[in-house]
Amino acid sequence: MRVNKATKLFATAAAGALLLTACTAEGSGDSSEGRHFTIDVTAGEVLATGPHGEEAVSATTLELTDAEREQIRNGNYRAAIAFHYSGDDWSRAQEAGMRAAFEELGIQVVGVTDAGFSVEQQVADVENLKSLGADILISIPVDPVATRDVFQRAADDGLAIVFMDNAPAGLVPGQDYVSVVSADNYGNGVVAAQIMCQALEGEGEIGVVFHAADFFVTNQRVEAFENEIETNCQGVEIVDRGGFDDPNAVSEVADAMLTRNPNLDGIFANWDIPAEHVAASAISAGRNDLVITTVDLGDNVARMIAERGLVAGLGAQLPFDQGRAQVMLAAYGLLGKEAPPFVAVPAQPVWFDNLLDAYELVYHQPAPQWLDDLWNAHQ
Repeated sequence: MRVNKATKLFATAAAGALLLTACTAEGSGDSSEGRHFTIDVTAGEVLATGPHGEEAVSATTLELTDAEREQIRNGNYRAAIAFHYSGDDWSRAQEAGMRAAFEELGIQVVGVTDAGFSVEQQVADVENLKSLGADILISIPVDPVATRDVFQRAADDGLAIVFMDNAPAGLVPGQDYVSVVSADNYGNGVVAAQIMCQALEGEGEIGVVFHAADFFVTNQRVEAFENEIETNCQGVEIVDRGGFDDPNAVSEVADAMLTRNPNLDGIFANWDIPAEHVAASAISAGRNDLVITTVDLGDNVARMIAERGLVAGLGAQLPFDQGRAQVMLAAYGLLGKEAPPFVAVPAQPVWFDNLLDAYELVYHQPAPQWLDDLWNAHQ
């Protein structure tokens, strides 16, 4: 089925809306390294815009009535999820959020795929998922241009499509797909920059390790980070930039950057897995004083924050909540209910002082015992 074009935004949060925590935060503990931060991001404000410049609508405004929920439960609908890559904590949390929401609505999940960042694999994945009789497709395109045709075919076949983070080129919201759901990636880039600036006490030379692909959300994080540093932290200078295509080959980029700049004070990495590789390169180079900031609260960077290690802090997405919002919007599509073209959840600052609370907010479960033990051992 085709979805109706969105013509209105939704008002205040009501019963059944997603609960998100405000993103203004201030460090309050006594850190032996002196790292506690004041983040200048207004509570609940979303700074990002959508892939076509759309104004962000908060996920807290999404709502289904009891009658609409019952209609969906009686529809015997099937859903499929096509990831670009599923081998990280972000993807696992997204899937957990989606599965929880699908179960609440009585929607069967018929398949989940991992394209391994391969366009060819994702094209095959989407075609295979369609053959399983899916009514809903939730996906994040590996490449917005190269995957366009397969997603257009899925739209023409009547699937209610919701995208994570980015939409294929040329597809129209409200016509070819329901909506795009994302974190406030611009806000998270601002958070990462503010933590970097304060960790360096406003002075130093830094590098940026970025995703060298036409990927809307990762590009937006870097843009935000660099703009915030250049505008509001002028004593910190970006002296080097290095791009990567394969997130598992970032060490080569980081090694070269540290070799070119032996006195580098800090590095921003586009998300947590690249940040892990940057940290490994820094340790190999004997740079245990390097300051690293990033986006996404994976377990390995959470460990580094708890140990007061190289990662000073980060801006976190709320992937579980994003997953739930994607399912809610898919239901909008099945119902023919008008939907906003771009939905986002606020940025969440994370550093040592608020790590355990932030972990629970991000994953909807308490921080694991190993993380709690590490955090307490380094107070």
